[in-house]
Amino acid sequence: MVTDPIGRRERKRLATHHALRVAALRLGAERGIRDVTVEEIATAADVSVRTFYDHFPSKEDAIIGFDAWRVDQLRDALASRPADETPLEALRVVMGQLFRESSEEWPLRMRAISADPALIGRMFVSFITYERALVEVIAERTGLDPERDPYPALVTAVATAAFRASMTTARASGGALDPATTFDAAIARLRPAFNPTVDGSGRAPC
Repeated sequence: MVTDPIGRRERKRLATHHALRVAALRLGAERGIRDVTVEEIATAADVSVRTFYDHFPSKEDAIIGFDAWRVDQLRDALASRPADETPLEALRVVMGQLFRESSEEWPLRMRAISADPALIGRMFVSFITYERALVEVIAERTGLDPERDPYPALVTAVATAAFRASMTTARASGGALDPATTFDAAIARLRPAFNPTVDGSGRAPC
């Protein structure tokens, strides 16, 4: 007998969560989130307003808020990268997945943010949760204490800055630039500065 690792109820919850996010993104991209109501988002996703608030505290969070399950997914993906991979390269791969796994969402998100630029500030604030999780894993991978050595926080901060810059550049291009490709190019520019600081084991020198 095959056991469902997620469970039917959890799959349904995630599907509803996704439907609400996509509805918010589409409406926000079309009209600007300030001109969209929670009721309209719920209707577009074919759920009740109460269900909307079970998933998101606000319509803005439906567009730019972080998902706790995605933070865990990102942490696990980073921890499973090859041990001989440099921290910067490991971060490039797993953070790039954020763009690629929700590729249909990013063009809508960029349009929604263009309609209401204040959203980008809120989205960057939400990245703090992702960044903290990544610092913890980089510290484990390198064997460094993040309270004594700045390297785990430094390399993570640089990678997340490249992530933010890539989104900003892609948004400014009006869709001409792909965020994931722009992110890869940003990391490529950083490699000469960071690769000499790590040895073949992926550890930073103490």
